[in-house]
Amino acid sequence: MNYYMTKCELEIMTVLWNAGMPLSRSGILERSVEKSWKDNSIHILLNGMLKKGLIEGEGFVRSGKVWARLYSPMITVEDYYLDQFEASITPNLAIILNTLVENNAIGKDILKEMKDILEKHCK
Repeated sequence: MNYYMTKCELEIMTVLWNAGMPLSRSGILERSVEKSWKDNSIHILLNGMLKKGLIEGEGFVRSGKVWARLYSPMITVEDYYLDQFEASITPNLAIILNTLVENNAIGKDILKEMKDILEKHCK
């Protein structure tokens, strides 16, 4: 699908993915601990994400004396990272895997899990 997100948009998406439920603007701000954007920019960011189809409005909730719009992600975290991986991968996955193994970037437990997955799909 080729999802493109800025650093700020990815930070908001991470908050929404971790919440596991729709959040209002203030809910996103409360849960955004380490953010690289200013609180006042959230409306611009959310509107851009709505236009890109990354999030959707999920109704409204009463917040004090006003109504607040709720937002939820349109894509899963798994779909996003799979898309990023597919967009950046070279044609030879074996070279990447071999490099990771040789540099001890992948532990034996993950290698065993990968082996089991490959054996399952090769049958």
